[in-house]
Amino acid sequence: MPRITHLLLASTIVIATACGKTAEGVKEDSKNAAEATSEAATKAGASVDAAAQTADVKMALMADTTIDASDVNVDTSNDTKTVTLNGSVKSEAQKSRAETLARERAPGYTIVNNLIVK
Repeated sequence: MPRITHLLLASTIVIATACGKTAEGVKEDSKNAAEATSEAATKAGASVDAAAQTADVKMALMADTTIDASDVNVDTSNDTKTVTLNGSVKSEAQKSRAETLARERAPGYTIVNNLIVK
C-alpha cells in the first residue's frame, strides 16, 4: 500500500510543479508525470510479485511435514530473481528438502540456501 501512496504522491508533485504555463510546458510535464507513474507502478508490481513468491515458498515449507520451518526465513528479490533461505533446520535432509521445495515453487529464480543445520 505505501508504494501506491508514493506513486500518487510522485504523480501529484510532477504535475504540480509544471515547468511553465505554456501548452508545450504542460505537455512535457504530463509526459514526465506519465513516465514517473509508469516507473512507480512497475516497481510496485515487482514488489507484489516478490512478496507473492516469498509467501508461496514459505507456505510450501510450512506445509511439508518433513521440514521444521519454524526458524526458516524466505527472502525474495524480484530484481535479481533470487530466493534466499535463511535460518536453521534440524538436519541436512531438511536443508536439502527446503531447497528442493523452493526450486519447485520459484521456477526461474536462483535459490540461495543459507540454512544452517542445528
